[in-house]
Amino acid sequence: MKPPHTASAAKLPEAAQRVASALSALGHPDSPRMLDAAARTAQQAADALGVQLGQIAKSIVFRHVASTRAVLVVCAGDRRVDEARVAQQVGALARADAEFVRARTGFAIGGVSPLGHAEAPITLIDDSLWRFDRIWAAAGHPHAVFALAPDDLQRWLGVAASQVSAPAVQA
Repeated sequence: MKPPHTASAAKLPEAAQRVASALSALGHPDSPRMLDAAARTAQQAADALGVQLGQIAKSIVFRHVASTRAVLVVCAGDRRVDEARVAQQVGALARADAEFVRARTGFAIGGVSPLGHAEAPITLIDDSLWRFDRIWAAAGHPHAVFALAPDDLQRWLGVAASQVSAPAVQA
C-alpha cells in the first residue's frame, strides 16, 4: 500500500483548497492529503489509508424540510446514521440529491468535508467517533482527506456530540 501524499495547497483541486484554507485558519498543522485512488466511500478511504473503518468520519448530508438548509451529520464509517434520531434533534428531513449537496456544501458527494461549506449547514456529530484518538475526514474531493482528533471536529464545528447513529450490530 502506497501512503497518501501531502500536496501543496496550490496543487490541490479547488474544493480541497477551500478545506486547506479552513484548516489553516483553524491552526491545524496538517494539510489535506491526496490519495492515489478515489475514496468515495468510507470503506474505500479506510482501505487506502490502512485504518479501521470506524476511523473514517463520513459526512452525510440531508435536506432540512422546514428551511431547505443542508443538515450535515458526521458519523464513524462503521456506523449507519439513524435518520429518526437526526430528525428528533433538527426536525423533518428529506433525502439530498447530488445537485442539492453540491449547491449547499460546494462539494460533490464522495468528497463532502465537515469544513469549508458554501453555506453553513445544520451540523450534528455522532459520539461514536470518540472511540478513536485519530480520525480521517474528506477534504472536499474524492481523493483528498485530512487527519484530526474528534475533539478538533467538535471544537471547530461548535456542536456537542450526540448519538445519531444506529446501535452497532454485534457479530
